[in-house]
Amino acid sequence: MAEVKIRDLVKSYGGLQVVHGVNVDIPDGEFVVLVGPSGCGKSTLLRMLAGLEAISGGTISIGPRVVNNLAPSERDIAMVFQNYALYPHKTVAANMGFPLKMAGMPKEEIDRRVAEAAEILGLTPYLARYPRAMSGGQRQRVAMGRAIVRNPQVFLFDEPLSNLDAKLRVQMRTEIRELHQRLKTTTVYVTHDQIEAMTMADRIVVMREGRISQIGAPLELYDRPANTFVAGFIGSPAMNLIEGVVKNGRFTAPGLDLPMPPGAAEGRKVTYGIRPEHLSLSPEGTEVQIVVVEPTGAEIHLVLRAGETELVAVVRERQAFKPGQSLRVTPDLSLVHLFDTATGERIG
Repeated sequence: MAEVKIRDLVKSYGGLQVVHGVNVDIPDGEFVVLVGPSGCGKSTLLRMLAGLEAISGGTISIGPRVVNNLAPSERDIAMVFQNYALYPHKTVAANMGFPLKMAGMPKEEIDRRVAEAAEILGLTPYLARYPRAMSGGQRQRVAMGRAIVRNPQVFLFDEPLSNLDAKLRVQMRTEIRELHQRLKTTTVYVTHDQIEAMTMADRIVVMREGRISQIGAPLELYDRPANTFVAGFIGSPAMNLIEGVVKNGRFTAPGLDLPMPPGAAEGRKVTYGIRPEHLSLSPEGTEVQIVVVEPTGAEIHLVLRAGETELVAVVRERQAFKPGQSLRVTPDLSLVHLFDTATGERIG
């Protein structure tokens, strides 16, 4: 195991710079998730860490070594890809042991490591099978087993669950997290799915347009987003973000008037953030009209409109909500977030 240090990392393709001076410290044994929308630079960052992309500037250290100029095979890392990258003509055992065979390891040691990894991943009954005879989840386990047998200093995962169905993704999230708790190997995991990031990470690195928007523990990002991008990206359903102005100590937007927490000067343009679950039904609240009702089972998502403003509320009351119905809602003032509209940065 080893810590990873990324310093002033830059990536350019010709005159186009896609990663802009990124700095991240990953302590030994930590599970860090890089998350962000498509094109934000997270996979490029992972591929530079793996040695699959050349670095245009800055340094990457794994343990005490700067690895900028080392080949992937010399970095003591193991990578798990989205598409499994298994050899179809090799058995599960041969796929898992292939990197050790290429390294010239004795057959007895290869067999021992493969057997240990198969036991950890529940693959022992399938060692003689070929990938074509296995499900997507089983193939992903084989790909993980091929990484485990190498006993690397760092695991790298590049959107490994993207090809799986929803139920299997939830199961594999748990399995990968349990695997990390067992092996305690430093892990860097890339995903565009913020639910994966929230449920798996020790810390999350939120990226946008080749830069880091915020780094923190999952609930830290959820409870105190640094800017409107993180506020809107982390959380499902997304935080309500409404642009307006402070007037007479209240927040006003077209067709909407809401109570304000302290922290913004009179007349200031602000973006008012409130998570859907922090809007509650109240006879004294702001009047809104239901646009869409989305029952999910444990709760109901209500898409609401007040004037030109659309909001989402999450409620647990089992009522017969109908589109067109009028309600009154009120925000929990202790959980309102304020952002500067011009910069998007958090106020206070």
